[in-house]
Amino acid sequence: MVQYVGVENMVRLIGSIGIEPYLIGLAGYIEADFRRWPSFEKAPRVASHSRDGVIELMPTSDGELYGFKYVNGHPKNTRAGLQTVTAFGVLSDVETGYPRLLSEMTITTALRTAATSALAARYLAREDASVMAIIGLGSQSEFQALAFKALLGIDKLRVFDIDPAATAKFLANLAPHGFEIMVAASAQEAVIGADIITTVTADKLNATILSDNMVGAGVHINAVGGDCPGKTELQRDILLRADVFVEFPEQTRIEGEIQQMAGDFPVTELWRVITGATAGRCARDQITIFDSVGFATEDFSALRYLRDQVEGTTYYDNIDLLTAPEDPRNLFGLLGRPAASSRVALGA
Repeated sequence: MVQYVGVENMVRLIGSIGIEPYLIGLAGYIEADFRRWPSFEKAPRVASHSRDGVIELMPTSDGELYGFKYVNGHPKNTRAGLQTVTAFGVLSDVETGYPRLLSEMTITTALRTAATSALAARYLAREDASVMAIIGLGSQSEFQALAFKALLGIDKLRVFDIDPAATAKFLANLAPHGFEIMVAASAQEAVIGADIITTVTADKLNATILSDNMVGAGVHINAVGGDCPGKTELQRDILLRADVFVEFPEQTRIEGEIQQMAGDFPVTELWRVITGATAGRCARDQITIFDSVGFATEDFSALRYLRDQVEGTTYYDNIDLLTAPEDPRNLFGLLGRPAASSRVALGA
């Protein structure tokens, strides 16, 4: 049997732990796995791009566990009442190849993206950062706000979205969480006085969400929305003024903000900062950018954390995903048994 965490159980689990404590715990697992970065198998995600979106597989292994995530990104889906991003993931034993956990990862991806953003900012933003601007108030925005509050104590937000309905949704969702929120009339107004700027827009475009004149000295930019070829948010000139930090350069050069730059444009890998091998922020007036596209190790961390949180609880189901013939060489023999006594695979 395989442990399965569906959406209902995921919601119940978050409700029992609390979203901010969950984000803090998740960030701890992500940080721990960044600290052992060399032990992971790493490759850019396998992507199938279409006119309207992308479907991706994101695999990695530390030699003992293997994890992968299936995820899509289709910005136009909201017009049909569908989500932009959906996902599921699997965690397996390397020794046997048997999957041990199958989980929804739509909520989990939102949580791990936000936790990774706040973790990076803890190393890259100014220590006295107290105000964050968020440009783009879609599905990821509340998670980003809560992660920065949980990990950095930031509770003052300046926000902007071109869609008033998205703004109203954001304000309603965060009303119970103790934020001081200023709704700006433009992206330019939102970034005034901000120590951290999070860009998290959805459209699959080479857009200029932040222009060079909007970014002052000492700002940390959490660039989340640019996550596939042909989709960026920052004007190129900002990158030339900043120190850029990435998860996995081979992937970020294809999908991140630095796809605008030459292949030898200098970047620093986040794991080197977390382990102390390389400096992060070196000066108060330094502009830092976390060019975040999401990487498979973060999903691996999220699956490990989820596995540990549901162990011994009622927040998962057991499903008969795997065959279990009495004779492992006689798979066909299962088909001759009554259905009630057979455990037939749901998938190979």
